[in-house]
Amino acid sequence: MSIPTLKTILYATDLGKNMRPAFRHAIGLAQQYQAKIIMLHVAEPIGNTGMAVLELYVPDMSDDFEHEELREILTKMEKRLEDFYIEELGEDSDLVSDVTVVTGRPAEEIKKYATAKDVDLIVMGTHTNSSFGAALLGSTARKLINIIDRPVLVVPVITK
Repeated sequence: MSIPTLKTILYATDLGKNMRPAFRHAIGLAQQYQAKIIMLHVAEPIGNTGMAVLELYVPDMSDDFEHEELREILTKMEKRLEDFYIEELGEDSDLVSDVTVVTGRPAEEIKKYATAKDVDLIVMGTHTNSSFGAALLGSTARKLINIIDRPVLVVPVITK
């Protein structure tokens, strides 16, 4: 029986304010295994209700405008992730090999991306309300572990 090695770790984040504990687990594992980290955020689509509200306030919105605005928002999210890891690791760190923001349903997009990049481990956090205990698993994490063929490390983030 061979012991698994980690070369690529996918850190999936919701960009929430409590994302440091899960990222620090990814950092520790990457340092221990001399692996690279890919940071991924999946932005959920706006949906029909959101689009209706947006069109109400921007009635002359064209498809080009919509795509341009979406690309700008995704670019800002990527910059936020880059700033976050530089703040956590410093300018000279080469642990993070890629920062990507995509749109879609989170669990499905994480699976698709993990498969395409052939990652060895997915690290993600789950928000746990301390009054309910640590037994609750976030909906994205729960969906992902039921559809993926790779190990997933889910780090509880306790909120009080």
